[in-house]
Amino acid sequence: MTDDPRAFLASLFDEAVKAADPLAAIRAHLPERPRGRTIVVGAGKAASQMAKAFESLWDGPIEGVVVAQHGPVESLERIVVLQAAHPVPDEAGLQAATRLLETVRGLTADDLVIALISGGGSSLLPAPAGGLTLQDEIAVNRALLSSGAPISAMNVVRKHVSQIKGGRLAHAAAPARVISLIVSDIPGDNPAHVASGPTVPDGSTPQDALEIVRQYRMNLPERVMAHLNSEAAAAPGPEDAAFASHAHHVIASARVSLEAAAARARAAGIETVILSDSIEGEARDIGLMHAAIAREVRTRGRPFAPPVLILSGGETTVTIGGEGFGRGGRNSEFLLAFAMAIDGLENVHALAADTDGRDGSEHNAGAFADGGSIGRMRATGEDPRARLIGHDAYTAFDAAGDIFTTGPTGTNVNDFRAILIR
Repeated sequence: MTDDPRAFLASLFDEAVKAADPLAAIRAHLPERPRGRTIVVGAGKAASQMAKAFESLWDGPIEGVVVAQHGPVESLERIVVLQAAHPVPDEAGLQAATRLLETVRGLTADDLVIALISGGGSSLLPAPAGGLTLQDEIAVNRALLSSGAPISAMNVVRKHVSQIKGGRLAHAAAPARVISLIVSDIPGDNPAHVASGPTVPDGSTPQDALEIVRQYRMNLPERVMAHLNSEAAAAPGPEDAAFASHAHHVIASARVSLEAAAARARAAGIETVILSDSIEGEARDIGLMHAAIAREVRTRGRPFAPPVLILSGGETTVTIGGEGFGRGGRNSEFLLAFAMAIDGLENVHALAADTDGRDGSEHNAGAFADGGSIGRMRATGEDPRARLIGHDAYTAFDAAGDIFTTGPTGTNVNDFRAILIR
């Protein structure tokens, strides 16, 4: 199988995505039917696929609304699918968030709310709190995306400028019971951080959000700063009685997907190691770290002896400075730094891709790289270093013919990185 490294690496990606399939994951976590109504709500990149799976598995009447991003979605019979923008919120998302809140209001203790939550839900559910506007929330989102802050920190800020995040959607459903089924794209799989936790409260405070704003030097509108300094920014805590009967389950995650990919590789006779399923940091720095490991393995046979497959997951970040940005995403930026550091090194092949099928601003999931990638780029007139500085990795990999495209996968368990050293 490793005679064709790219096909082998792509098959591992497919195995990782398959392990996060909503149908199998939801089947294992179906609750008992309630005496009253069953209401389904949800948001995220996997929202329509999760809703379709639940609709096919549920033995009883259901109704509800989920929010997916613009683009192809599943066709459902009983659950309404709304669409909104990602990663920058839009007016459709504002209306969708209002619809979700209206859907869960007026329920009784006999009713059950099933919340289907996946990554991307933060952007899909803009619901500015207090006197804030959609434009304020858009400004917050843009500042977060260019800050270099890890996703968990971003979502602490988001949940304190919202009237739906930070457990507020579940709080609005009281006294109904809420069960959240979560596909995690958060390193460490803290359910309160996935989609900024619309149904799972945590103990973070507005002061925590202000500290993140200060630490990452974010320039937010004055109205947003005033809100964060007010009592209105506080979210309900886990001790609130409204959450007493609620439950949440992380039904798919990077850990499970990486283990599935590792099992497939081992079955093919390739020794496999998983570095971590929760690596965070600047994408290009993490790329250099992975490249250093690959070079050590290839040239000195340590800490692992080749042939070996190295897997890792998590969510890196890209800090946008004064140099601006071009086309690409965190996985292609990771891989361009990696490719530059292994330039000329034979028998090292890598794939870095987002498990939702879209890496950043373009249509691709990610890209492939090997010791000849930089040479292929330069042969077309590309300057890889300039592309890296300008956050324009897609253009470089496209020129080299190294783009990896899958289309939407229907799930989202974060970054997938695989390095095959032969």
